[in-house]
Formats: sequence, structure tokens, C-alpha cells
Amino acid sequence: MKLLVHICCGPCSIYPLKKLLEGKMDVWGFFYNPNIHPYTEYQKRLEAVKILAEKMDIKMLYRDGYNLEEFLKNTINNIDERCGYCYFSRLEAAAKAAKENGFDYFTSSLLYSKYQNHEEIRNIGKGLAEKYGISFYYDDFRVGWKQGIKESKDMGLYRQQYCGCIFSEKERYLGRCI
Repeated sequence: MKLLVHICCGPCSIYPLKKLLEGKMDVWGFFYNPNIHPYTEYQKRLEAVKILAEKMDIKMLYRDGYNLEEFLKNTINNIDERCGYCYFSRLEAAAKAAKENGFDYFTSSLLYSKYQNHEEIRNIGKGLAEKYGISFYYDDFRVGWKQGIKESKDMGLYRQQYCGCIFSEKERYLGRCI
């Protein structure tokens, strides 16, 4: 079974990747995160994923694109729903890449974070699976939260302090911005 894992960042991917590799699957990573702000943060996260992929011997597909304008265009008029757009756009890119590259399944390390809307991610994944004719692999990776944090620190990976978008960066410093 060939599985493509959308990777939101290095630290959040450690536990899901380890767990998936235990299943003897052909696991590949997929980096696509055009929402990250500022660009220097995007670069740090991309570099951390490259380091992780090397350390864990993960084959990767990179869709390297910093597209702040598209993210803002699709979220500015409905900031309350920005996370849903963010989940959808990244999972859709993963589903398309999986289909185009002969994968059997796709999933996301977003399912690891206790800060993300887990059910919304799951529902979006299922919907995209139906739309693109490829299976969505679901697992609740949050059980490995503490293990992933410890291992990311042990590896010396860059650990970000906010989800990634310009709005979550504001929340980091000022509290809830909405």
C-alpha cells in the first residue's frame, strides 16, 4: 500500500510517520503549505521538513510555493472560516498529488495536532477522497502528542510557535484576533 502524507511541519509529522512506517506501508511525505507567514517562517518550516525527511529516510514530494495572496484572497472576507479553507486547500493538493502519482491513500499530519479541528479535517479528507477517487487514511495521531514533542526536541528540529497563517501569528502575540 502506497500512502502520501501531507506534512504541515516537521515536529507534527514525527509521530504520524513513525506509526505509519510500522504498518509496512510505502510512506511518502508531501509538503505544501502556502499559508505560512511570514516567508522566513515558511523557509524555516520547509528546512525542518527536509531535515526530518533525511533523518527518517522519508521519500518526499515538494510543492514549494509561497502564496500568501491566494490565502488572503480566500480568507479575508470570512476570517472565522479560515482554518477550513486552509485544511481544504492543503488536503486537496495532497489528494491530487496522490492520485497523479499512483498512491493508494492520502492523509495529513494535521491529524496529530490537538490544536486543529480534527473532525473537520477528517470530513474534508473523506469528501476529497470521494471527489478524486482515492482513499483517505484516517487515524487519530493525537495520542502521540507528547512523544512527538519530545522527539522533535531530541532531533533539534525547528519548533514553530503558532499554526502558520498571518492571523494565527497575530493571535500568538495579541490573543484571539477575531
